[in-house]
Amino acid sequence: MADSGTDRGPGPGVRGVKSALRTVALLELLAERTDRPARLDELAEELDVPRSSMYQLLRTLIDCGWVRTDTTGSLYGIGIRTLLTGTSYLDGDERVRAIRPYLDEASDALGETIHLARLDGSHVVYLATRESHEYLRTISRVGRRVPVHAGALGKALLAERPDGELQLPEDPLTAFTRSTHTDRAALLADLGRVRERGYAIDREETVSGIAGFGFALRYDVPAVDAISCSVPVARLTDVHQGRVVSVMREIQGKIESLLSPVSGAPDWR
Repeated sequence: MADSGTDRGPGPGVRGVKSALRTVALLELLAERTDRPARLDELAEELDVPRSSMYQLLRTLIDCGWVRTDTTGSLYGIGIRTLLTGTSYLDGDERVRAIRPYLDEASDALGETIHLARLDGSHVVYLATRESHEYLRTISRVGRRVPVHAGALGKALLAERPDGELQLPEDPLTAFTRSTHTDRAALLADLGRVRERGYAIDREETVSGIAGFGFALRYDVPAVDAISCSVPVARLTDVHQGRVVSVMREIQGKIESLLSPVSGAPDWR
């Protein structure tokens, strides 16, 4: 069966409900395919589910709005209900709401693309983005999941944890560009440098032509949220890099001061 994508399963002593796990796995598989609709046989094979059972599950989710199909009934994609759920998650998160104005402040000060992301197992999920004033579009957008080893946000969060506790797949790690760390030893050496300087640097490791600077938000220990600034390498001078780091450190400090602790906010896990 394919990886469900959440990096999670039932907790110790909890027996998973098979139909619920199957439903979650299907929705996550469809979400990962983005603009590539799937056929029934593909989904049944990928999730190792009998074709008849997969069809019944798909029809149920279509009726509920969680999956959509084309006019021929042969192609399947993620449904609009998932968007409503995702929006509710963001709207209901006090920290995301509190951080948004600081993302605007960083964007106004630097004119670059600013991100907020959260750790999700061996991935980071983008929760908010402020695009560059020059409308530079990177692959990172709200709701996208990126492996934690690739990019400044993930490395900033990995560096908050002891090497022995890191959730990483076996080598080779997935490569997005020629600069992505694909072996654990190289990644651990980089994380050592992140801990020394206090922030992570991504030099075209996720997107060619883009550098990133990631800063963990330490209102949780270890941190689960981070902010970053993405800059085209073509305009990344030493002076501009210094300003990016200075502004982002200031924004990091403001956010941590505001949210440490969050009065009355649930301690989500």
